Amino acid sequence: MPVETLSIRNRSAIGRFPAGTLPLEDPEKVKLEKPATKWSCGTWFRQCCLRCCCRHKKTEGGVTHGETGITEMPETGTLLEVRSIDLLKSNKELNRIEHHTDRYRCENLIIRRGQTFQMLIELSRPFNSKTDKLHLDLKLGNLPDVSKGTHVTVPLVEDLQDNCWEAKIVEQKDRKIKLSVNSLPTAAVGKYRLSVATHSPTGEAMSPYNPDNDIYMLFNPWCEGDSVYMDNEEERKEYVLNDMGIIYYGTDSQIGDRPWNFGQFDIDTLPACLFLLEHSGTPASGWGDPVNVVRLLSAMINSPDDSGVLIGNWSGKYDDGMAPTFWSGSSDILRQYYKNGGTPVKYGQCWVFSGVTTSVMRCLGIPTRSVTNFESAHDTDVSLTTDVYLDENYEPIEELNQDSVWNFHVWNDCWMARPDLPAGMGGWQVVDATPQETSQGVFRCGPASVAAVRNGQVYLKHDTPFVFAEVNSDKVYWQRTADGTFTPVQVKKKAVGHCISTKAVGTDEREDITHLYKYPEDSEEERIAVETACQYGSKSGLYDVSSADDVTLQITMDGEEPQLGADAKLAITVKNTSTELRTFNLHSQVAVMYYTGVYKATVKKDQIPLELQPNEDETVEWCLPYDHYKDQLVDQAMLMLTLTGRVTQTKQVLATQFRFRLRTPDIVIKPEVDTAVVGKEFKATIIFRNPLKRTLKNVKFRIEGLGLQSVREVSYGNIESLATVTLTEKFIPSEAGPHKLLASLDCRQLPQVHGVANILVKSV
Repeated sequence: MPVETLSIRNRSAIGRFPAGTLPLEDPEKVKLEKPATKWSCGTWFRQCCLRCCCRHKKTEGGVTHGETGITEMPETGTLLEVRSIDLLKSNKELNRIEHHTDRYRCENLIIRRGQTFQMLIELSRPFNSKTDKLHLDLKLGNLPDVSKGTHVTVPLVEDLQDNCWEAKIVEQKDRKIKLSVNSLPTAAVGKYRLSVATHSPTGEAMSPYNPDNDIYMLFNPWCEGDSVYMDNEEERKEYVLNDMGIIYYGTDSQIGDRPWNFGQFDIDTLPACLFLLEHSGTPASGWGDPVNVVRLLSAMINSPDDSGVLIGNWSGKYDDGMAPTFWSGSSDILRQYYKNGGTPVKYGQCWVFSGVTTSVMRCLGIPTRSVTNFESAHDTDVSLTTDVYLDENYEPIEELNQDSVWNFHVWNDCWMARPDLPAGMGGWQVVDATPQETSQGVFRCGPASVAAVRNGQVYLKHDTPFVFAEVNSDKVYWQRTADGTFTPVQVKKKAVGHCISTKAVGTDEREDITHLYKYPEDSEEERIAVETACQYGSKSGLYDVSSADDVTLQITMDGEEPQLGADAKLAITVKNTSTELRTFNLHSQVAVMYYTGVYKATVKKDQIPLELQPNEDETVEWCLPYDHYKDQLVDQAMLMLTLTGRVTQTKQVLATQFRFRLRTPDIVIKPEVDTAVVGKEFKATIIFRNPLKRTLKNVKFRIEGLGLQSVREVSYGNIESLATVTLTEKFIPSEAGPHKLLASLDCRQLPQVHGVANILVKSV
């Protein structure tokens, strides 16, 4: 392009420049280019005035130049484009703090729905509210759709309103604008892809997609418009923000506890949770309803029909995976599943399924807790009773006893409103990811309203009959008659649903929540609930069974808990409350059981003849020698003693069952100092004693602690009979605050061995 030179004597000459030329910095020698587009006179004045030395005075709608009196309006003649987007996503930014997401280790912006957040946008030129327009474009899932709420257009408005998607410019400085953005409290959760669309008189533009600008949307228990809203701050801290918990196991008379690392803020946990939603095959439009989300996740956390997170295994053989008792947290499980592209992890049992469920739900913002039910029934025929079949001699018929009573079973409570149910059914909902029975053809359970379970309203969805049977079914004993049919001979009303337990809010104490699931045993309300439920079951007429009940049986532990490796001793107390003589034979049978109540092997049988005088009671000592059970034990070291008999004088049937576990030793963890320091090495001693008179083979230790160190496994080898092992572990804490150091042991001969130590870490 040819260049001309023009000599200027004074500034008044500017007005005489021909169209298509540009004044440069040198007032005497100005090089002029002739662009293809001709400039108007107004453009000339503006370009020249910008380079003058006069004072600038800002006025509404533009900039007024002092000497010329010309008002410069914001530039509108060029296309408005987005240069950069800053989502203020650092853990130290207000977005993370105000949304209670500052502990997540994921680098994307993480927000909670129904709450405003801020973002900065740098444009190609200053934004002119009179001629320019701008909106945010958010897309969720594979097939975003405006009508289904998965393709969201967020417009600019003058004032923000509640319960809608909208944005407002709250600050403008040159080419940068700061937006305050509000979202729907019912918005679908998940990973939104963000773009910014601009409109100006010269055209439209859309910022290119950048995965760094993805926005992770979570449920919001702090927002009253969200159906997971929880109004108690201490409970929100416990059920949403606490990343360490306690899971209970054992029997109702021997309740054990073990710490569990939920790890919902770990770097891979949130991506794994969102991967689960996407991997579920369900449309993203349903991800805003917590009822739907917990139902689909209860299916995705097990693997029988959808390649979910965990493979269940109750066989006792785990050579190609991890023994369920060896896990001490969810983080490693979710990380393996996510990193391996959705390959199920081996192996889990109920407490592992529950621990992972708590992690996933808390990570997504749904208040959740792990709950343990002792003497938990598994009703297989929808009778809403737990049925035990006996032969003519009162011996259990194992092949017919399909119903079972688990020594304990761990599931979850999730907190949410239930607009799909009658009023009063909101609050805690049972969700169970352990694959027991199918629900609508899929291995899942819940959400079932705890309030509905308590009142026997088993006709309310989802899976309320199954949960009711777990906590409040009666145990019915059926005896085979001569013609091969079965007659109910005894109904036990207090057989299942004992000591329903969860970790208390703000402490490591156990909270008994049985009263939330059922009315007091034998109260009128409790009996009404049972009879109401059984109206919808497959069997009826059971409550006409009656017999004299003047002889009672009770089994208790004799002194201390039975220890694995020693003889187990129990006490059998029989009472005659009548004024007449009572005689009978007690048939005793003790079996090794899986904790699920499934029979493995009978290890001892005997018969005890008894004669009770009027109003007499007698206590019989019962003993199971170690040699009888040492080669038959399975996970959890559970045994069940069954007593049956018939009173000679009244024909009263006596039947009861008592489950007990053999206590395993704890791992002892001794930190070298009371207080550790971030970035400085400290040591802890791990001590374990083999309680058995046999060698433990191929022993492994697993050690982990949030803020202390990631998971580490130590292959120790064999531990000789009654020998003590001492390990010294070194740690460099990365985060200040109270932490827990966890250790567990993996050994086929000795399951469920673990230990915990509290470590306080200071920043200096």
